[in-house]
Amino acid sequence: MIAISIEALTKRFGSQAALDDISLRIEPGELFFLLGPSGCGKTTLLRAIAGFVAPDTGRVLFDREDVTNLPPHKRRTGMMFQSYALWPHLSVARNVAFGLEEQGVPAPERERRVREALASVRMETYAERRIGQLSGGQQQRVALARALVVRPRALLLDEPLSNLDAKLRLEMRSEIRRVCKEFGLTAVYVTHDQKEALSVADRLAVMAEGRIAQIGRPEEVYRRPHSRLVAEFIGETNILRGEVVSRVGDEILVATRAGRFSALAAGALAASPGVNVLVSIRPEGWRISDANTERTVPATLRSTVYLGEFAQHEFAAGGEMLKVLELNPHLAHRVIGRQYYLEPLDAVILNDTP
Repeated sequence: MIAISIEALTKRFGSQAALDDISLRIEPGELFFLLGPSGCGKTTLLRAIAGFVAPDTGRVLFDREDVTNLPPHKRRTGMMFQSYALWPHLSVARNVAFGLEEQGVPAPERERRVREALASVRMETYAERRIGQLSGGQQQRVALARALVVRPRALLLDEPLSNLDAKLRLEMRSEIRRVCKEFGLTAVYVTHDQKEALSVADRLAVMAEGRIAQIGRPEEVYRRPHSRLVAEFIGETNILRGEVVSRVGDEILVATRAGRFSALAAGALAASPGVNVLVSIRPEGWRISDANTERTVPATLRSTVYLGEFAQHEFAAGGEMLKVLELNPHLAHRVIGRQYYLEPLDAVILNDTP
């Protein structure tokens, strides 16, 4: 396994900066996700790591080796594409063996490695099938085996699950993580699917306009977003405008139209009393109560949607409309039009200027 280091990488297409001075380090054996909306630069960065895009400035290093000017086939990476890129006229085994044939690997070793690669993705009994005889999920496993059979130093994945239905995506998420960890692979995975990134990644980077907005473990980025862009892209949230009343360390008392409550500072934010701020509270970051305390804000229930294991509520509080997620909603019957009290359990002050 290797570390991948990106140093001050910039790539322009005409007047558009697809990558704008990107720097990051991906640790050996790490499953690292590049996440962001279309056009944010995540695929360009992956292709620069793979060698398909030459940066204007900056470097790509595999451990201490500078591979910036190496062609793709000399970087010894495995690549999984969104389209699978399988040969329909070849058998499963021949598809997996293709890269080994290009490398001139002798037939006995080639056959052994193909068997091992297919076994690793649980497709050994399909070796002689044609690609057209396989389901989408099976084709994806073949594409993964083909990437693994060349024994890559790193595995690069470009939205590999976007063509699968919801059930298969869930299955293949776990499968890709299992294989990466079993093989000890450093993997870089591009997606726009937040759930995919949160459930599979060791760490992730949210990108926007060719830059990195935030890097961290999935729970860090979700619970402690640094900006409105990150908070709104990774899941749902309530964004409230407020003013800092007081601050003790990282805990800030903030006054909003909905009420006063405590919040934590995100990133390197400098928030002193009197400063206007933005506050992010996830829908599940509220607790619904019948008791009015100094830690709650009064709110009137306007609508509710029952979804079995949880319910989605909308409350009105001081001119704000708040989204609230309640687990195990069968334990309490909520009445439309009734006043309740909401306790914010997980509020974060963002770095954005209101």
